[in-house]
Amino acid sequence: MSRHTDVVVIGGGQSGLAAGYHLRRLGIEHLVLDAQTAPGGAWQHTWDSLRLFSPATYSSLPGRLMPVQQGRLYPDAGHVVAYLADYEKRYELPVERGVWVDAIHRDGPFLRVETDCGDWQARAVISATGTWTRPFLPAVPGRREFTGRQLHTVQYRHPAEFAGQRVIVVGGGNSGAQIAADLAGTADLTWVTRRTPRYLADDIDGRALFDHATARGRALDEGRTDTGGVASLGDIVAVPPVRAARDAGLLTARPMFSRLTTTGVEWADGAAAEADAVIWCTGFRPALAPFAGLRLRGTRGHIATGGTRSLDEPRLHLLGYGDWTGPASATLIGVSRPARDAARQIRDLLT
Repeated sequence: MSRHTDVVVIGGGQSGLAAGYHLRRLGIEHLVLDAQTAPGGAWQHTWDSLRLFSPATYSSLPGRLMPVQQGRLYPDAGHVVAYLADYEKRYELPVERGVWVDAIHRDGPFLRVETDCGDWQARAVISATGTWTRPFLPAVPGRREFTGRQLHTVQYRHPAEFAGQRVIVVGGGNSGAQIAADLAGTADLTWVTRRTPRYLADDIDGRALFDHATARGRALDEGRTDTGGVASLGDIVAVPPVRAARDAGLLTARPMFSRLTTTGVEWADGAAAEADAVIWCTGFRPALAPFAGLRLRGTRGHIATGGTRSLDEPRLHLLGYGDWTGPASATLIGVSRPARDAARQIRDLLT
């Protein structure tokens, strides 16, 4: 027997909670299904030294400001986890944890959500599964031949486990720069990027990035010239640890190698470096496997959307995956507006 509700939200991280907040305000019956066994979303699995790009008051979900973390302008991941747990409790959001969603199918006027704890029939579904569970590893020649340790951003925790080792960090984005800075001085570090690292100005943090993304979204909505995404400003936010390592000359990037060998890497010019470990800070893909049966995936694994709504299945909304589901929607502060819009559109659909 399937259970029924108006809306199923898949994912109980920041995007799922923001969706729950707005659905609750509109009086829409809903349920949040989360595969995690504890609150906090992906933040509970990040590396120890991770810091937000923005001050706490500029990293808040709708309805409740994030408290300032004593002694820190930019809060750490543990502070975010505590905030999300408190947020969920404060608004009495109906989160069911430890529930793995296997598939979503069309079922007449409903979408049937199949889980390892039974099925739900919903009149609408919000996908807020994020990307953390789908790390991307590039198809570099020799990757399967390397006999050292290989891990992705999601598996990195702290530099002590690499003390004295030869470590190659791959990736010129924020994760690559932060993990390279974390390892500098502890490991024998080689930082590799596909292009010369592009730092944003030192006085730019998440506040400016959110404002830029919002202005770009507004310009596109009004048919004005595209001002370029956040990436047009640079790839790396110079948070204090990255800035300190950079200024100390510890973050000198080498170009991307051409292949891995059994004991390290080689460049096209014949240069080589031995390595005990390679850390791939090479990004993520949206975690959308449960939606395969709806046949909605397009280029780059995305589902075509107008705002947050699927263009080919109007009962489905996608939230928090990046600019293609709302400007800055993958950030704490940026997810509020698209979550509100999704809830309002679902209200209109249901009525």
